[in-house]
Amino acid sequence: MVQHVEQNLQLMTKRAVKAENSATKLKQENALLQVQLKNYKTENEALRSGQSASLAVVKQNADAALQNLLTVITNSRSSIKQLVSGAESLQLVADLLKSIDRISEMSEDGQ
Repeated sequence: MVQHVEQNLQLMTKRAVKAENSATKLKQENALLQVQLKNYKTENEALRSGQSASLAVVKQNADAALQNLLTVITNSRSSIKQLVSGAESLQLVADLLKSIDRISEMSEDGQ
């Protein structure tokens, strides 16, 4: 009977040691997983902030492009107005030259 109790004690001791080893391994694995989780969270936050930064850069570039486009539109309107004004001036000169030709023709006919 004593021998049977001793065998049970040895068997329970082996089980306890095995359970302690398993618990130690699980604690180590848990610690490793916690570190990985922390790293993934940090990486995720970095990616999100990078995405926000990229979005901000895109918005800034779009705003700059819009300002440049508005400047080009304003300048082109001014250039078109100058071109129309110049064309009107040239038309006036052409009309004056025609008038001079008519005056010359009339003067030659009248002489």
